[in-house]
Amino acid sequence: MNELQKYQFKCTLSFGDIYGQIIVWLIVIFLSLATALALWSNEGQIYALATVGLILVLSLPFLLFAFVTTLLNNIQLIPLEENSERKTRSQRAQSQQKAATSSAG
Repeated sequence: MNELQKYQFKCTLSFGDIYGQIIVWLIVIFLSLATALALWSNEGQIYALATVGLILVLSLPFLLFAFVTTLLNNIQLIPLEENSERKTRSQRAQSQQKAATSSAG
């Protein structure tokens, strides 16, 4: 039987990855508010509020899709054995370097 290999989840998402998405979302919000102010009058208040609601409701799924796909693209699965091999290699290199410096001195 095959043994299940253990994996480490690593998320490399940073603020810079979603910064553009946040800027676009803020632009959408300000444009919808500007539209509401343009439509605001004694008779058209309901249309102004409906416009803001419609813009926000229609744009929210696109924002969530963009964020979730960015998040999923920045998740890495690293096998633990591969990770431990790297550590042992770096430890060997460090011990060899320490041995070389102590014998030279």
